[in-house]
Amino acid sequence: EDTGLNGTFVSVMALATLLAGIAILLGSPVLVVGAMVLGPEFGPIAAVGLALVRRRGKLLRRALRTLLLGFAVAIAFTFLVGLVLRALGWASVADLTADRPGTAFIYTPDKWSFIVAIIAAAAGVLSLTSARLGGISGVFISVTTVPAAGNVGFGLAFGAWAEVRGSLLQLALNLSGMMLAGWLTLMVQQKVWARTYERQRRRQLSQSESSSSGSGST
Repeated sequence: EDTGLNGTFVSVMALATLLAGIAILLGSPVLVVGAMVLGPEFGPIAAVGLALVRRRGKLLRRALRTLLLGFAVAIAFTFLVGLVLRALGWASVADLTADRPGTAFIYTPDKWSFIVAIIAAAAGVLSLTSARLGGISGVFISVTTVPAAGNVGFGLAFGAWAEVRGSLLQLALNLSGMMLAGWLTLMVQQKVWARTYERQRRRQLSQSESSSSGSGST
């Protein structure tokens, strides 16, 4: 259900990305977190893992299409708003490239970006497949997808190419790490559930045979 490309998904994605871009301009980690929570991208990302495990090509294509077009529209929207802000003189390239310790991680990816994406996605998939866990919101504030997209949009608008390159790499690392983790987590989970089901089935069969044997002896 979360893989459908519709107006709501695209609108929320665009607003979250724009909010992230503004947060980066202001150097506000609080606004960055808000944008991360608002972003709806985890549904299609989790669907990619499910499609790979269940070998559902149609679902895989739909999820990837939703992610690609969702991010493309969101970046384009943020880019256009950035051009307006630049024309009005409300923001400049200096604002985007200024020293911002609180949000520098968005455009300076490293090995931890990939590692965090894997851990967060694994936890997110477990949350989605278990009624006992409710930590899905933690996934949204752990991975730098929407903020990276927002920085790409504003980077293009202000000609900050180093920011664009760093943010695109950050986005690619996070998306690939989350897709990989979702696939591996669901694959392991499927095998564990299959073995658990088989043990339960054998136990029930054994109990049934014991009960039948006891009745026959009586």
